[in-house]
Amino acid sequence: MLRSLTSQSLTRAKLYPSYFSSFVNNNIFQFPMENKHSQSQDMKDEQREVYCKEAGGDYNPSNRASDCILPHLLNLYASRSKAQDFEIYAPNATFEDPLMRAEGVKQIKSSFYSIGKVFSESRIVEYNITEKEISPGNKEILIDNKQYYKFLGKDIHMISLIKLYTEGGKVVRHEDCWDKKPLRNRETVKVPLVGRMMEVSRRASMFLTHVLMGCGKDPTN
Repeated sequence: MLRSLTSQSLTRAKLYPSYFSSFVNNNIFQFPMENKHSQSQDMKDEQREVYCKEAGGDYNPSNRASDCILPHLLNLYASRSKAQDFEIYAPNATFEDPLMRAEGVKQIKSSFYSIGKVFSESRIVEYNITEKEISPGNKEILIDNKQYYKFLGKDIHMISLIKLYTEGGKVVRHEDCWDKKPLRNRETVKVPLVGRMMEVSRRASMFLTHVLMGCGKDPTN
């Protein structure tokens, strides 16, 4: 998720200084290797616990979809993501925030890989999760969170509401609503044409970012 070096993002930082600032377990039981599977699961649980505590959240092991997704999501926002972290997304997944809209995993990669190019530090520092099933196998995950960024030596703090929608355990839609405000589009603004222009602007921003980031190419290191 790139906080682009555009006049729009820099203006936002000035106006709101206090605010701007593998994946789904398949549960494949191989009875001859039951002990090995158990040990591997224990290691995953320990890793999740470490990541969650780093972000100031509580970790309670369960079968919730967010248990599998959260460690990878924390990696994305902390600029330490690797190719496997993006396996939480379905191939046709979308990501959107007030600055850009990504369509497909490669564009989502460009969005998050670019964070480290703009900010010297970034991470989710505090969060609270609500998860509910909206239909069989499909869930809505709401992450009420606080994010931290360091830009040109300045600390930027921002509150956000991350909305994840999953199908079959994969994220199909990821929205990052800054200040917990709905994303502005043709459906949420009074003048649909203005909303449409905002949508086009976010797509243009994403296209530029995608090109600059090598069209979603994974880092070699």
